Amino acid sequence: MDTRTPEQRHRIMQSVRSKNTEPEMFVRRLLFRLGYRYRIHQKHLPGTPDIVFAGRRKAIFVHGCYWHGHCCKKGQLPKSRKTYWSEKIAKNRERDSRKQAELHALGWMTLTIWQCELVEPSALEERLRLFLGDRKFRSTSG
Repeated sequence: MDTRTPEQRHRIMQSVRSKNTEPEMFVRRLLFRLGYRYRIHQKHLPGTPDIVFAGRRKAIFVHGCYWHGHCCKKGQLPKSRKTYWSEKIAKNRERDSRKQAELHALGWMTLTIWQCELVEPSALEERLRLFLGDRKFRSTSG
């Protein structure tokens, strides 16, 4: 049983953003500070990655732990409507996996950053540097 009224639930769900979320903005600011330049929300790519480095053929997804079913404390299912939420999160995870596989098939590398990883900015910075490599990289194509 849901503990909220339908109006309360509607207001809560309406406030959930899919783009330009706080975790995504945190990662974007960090990348910019490190000297990397990127594009955002490239609709022509499978899954519309949050951050795209076209010349490197690399894409980053910034996932909220709850919405994408991460196995951390923030990723736990709610106590109400368990069946609905477990099915919803399972579909999200399947879609994420499918879209990343499509990107890989097109020759792209992907990185998923989880919301819970933002509490360790230095570790996240190192992970981003390893994934992206030299920030002065320039594509030799086109």
